[in-house]
Amino acid sequence: MPPISCSCSRTARERDAPVSRPLQDVATGSTHAGVPFRITSPIGPVLFLDDVAGSQLLLSALFITAGDDEPPPIATAAGETRATRLAGYDHARVWRARFTLPADRASDYRWNGTTYAVAGDLTGDMRLAYVSCNGEEVGDMDREGSERNAMWERLRSEHQRRPFALMLHGGDQIYADEVTDGHNLSHDWPEHIPRDPSSAALDDFRHHLRERFLERYAALYAAPQFAWLCARVPSLMQWDDHDICDGWGSLRRSRTYSPVGQTLFAVARESFLVFQQATTDGDLPMRFADPEGQHLGWAVHGPDLRILAPDLRSERTRRQIMGPGGWAMMEAEAQHEVEGHTLLMSSVPLLGPRLSLLEALMVVIPRMQKYEDDLRDQWQSRAHREEWRRMLRLVRDLARRDGHDITAVSGEIHLATRAVMDLGGGLHLNQLVASGIAHRAPPKGWARFLGALSWLAEDPLPEHPIRVERLPGQPGRYIAERNYLVLERTAGNWTALWDLEASGMTEVMSL
Repeated sequence: MPPISCSCSRTARERDAPVSRPLQDVATGSTHAGVPFRITSPIGPVLFLDDVAGSQLLLSALFITAGDDEPPPIATAAGETRATRLAGYDHARVWRARFTLPADRASDYRWNGTTYAVAGDLTGDMRLAYVSCNGEEVGDMDREGSERNAMWERLRSEHQRRPFALMLHGGDQIYADEVTDGHNLSHDWPEHIPRDPSSAALDDFRHHLRERFLERYAALYAAPQFAWLCARVPSLMQWDDHDICDGWGSLRRSRTYSPVGQTLFAVARESFLVFQQATTDGDLPMRFADPEGQHLGWAVHGPDLRILAPDLRSERTRRQIMGPGGWAMMEAEAQHEVEGHTLLMSSVPLLGPRLSLLEALMVVIPRMQKYEDDLRDQWQSRAHREEWRRMLRLVRDLARRDGHDITAVSGEIHLATRAVMDLGGGLHLNQLVASGIAHRAPPKGWARFLGALSWLAEDPLPEHPIRVERLPGQPGRYIAERNYLVLERTAGNWTALWDLEASGMTEVMSL
């Protein structure tokens, strides 16, 4: 049985995938057969939205260059902005240029002789894209580029047809599961790790991990489909377990709190800040709730729109999903009066089938116990039951305070699906799941199994029933195809549709 996040051993389909042009070789120089990793040409710009301030988009552009090569400046109508160095590696540097563009109209910027159009108008009608799960657990860097990035190419074409103002990335932007390979301290992670490694060994391990994270981010960001799109659409990113390692926070404490585990988390966190937020500790944009970065939850408040992204990883343990910092952020947001609509980014789906039944089966079927961390990752896990209720009550109170529906968007499960929760008073929580943009779909039998499981009611708040619904025009409740989500606001009304790899665009659904 595949686990809920499909973090399983390499399938026959994966082994047989074409590898004529590995992703690693796109623009960065191969690491295969012992050839050292090199950046062969500048990577970037990759745009990130730092925040919205009045009529301005506060933006960062990320670049990765060879050695100390400084990228050319960003040019706008306000002048030129030089990049500053964010991080250094053996043979590469990461740079960031912060600048502003209008938030009330389309505009552009120029870099290195190219003009990049940005559809940055957040004041009226607009479109957002939502993606997740940009990779696979095993052999992702060896996949043939056009196959791996087929849905990125579709998303690029859709942007060319009708531009997106923002792109939301809902977790697992990279699959870092293999960064622990090739080092003595971690080659058997997480099954076997040394108890008390020396400081010198940990320093060497830290260096090994930093270089491996760089390689993966550089290869992904150099892929032409991703690079073209992310130079023109500002991104907002939220992390999940594979941005660290499979099951982070749901693994045993003896693993995550070990010297090896803490070093892995520290390097993954540094890499997440550098490559997914274009920032470092002590320099977090204002949208982050905790300037100290004990948790990395954030919120963006735009015209008639709030995008709310709690951090479900930094404070996670086997017994909790969010810690004091995360809950303080969510409770503070519950006190804000917000007009328009709230998009809640929950990297792990907030609504879903009765997975607690699968957890109960694990007790009596030993061969299923290896999937324990995958199920414990979910809000529906028996270990998180009270916390799940707390979150659902908070979402209900958010909706009642503001008098509008809330839409939760999620990834993680490598399927497309949706669900709805009745919040009372004519209000609803719509849960839209789009996963994954690059991860190949699990077997269709797994989608049918989850669809059957969804018939068993899962109502943690009995007065607020949950229904798993079909995607518009689709026969099943779970669709086993690669996909992304389009969210659109027209005359103040929000709609959604999915682009499914084989089935194409779904019918439009009103939110």
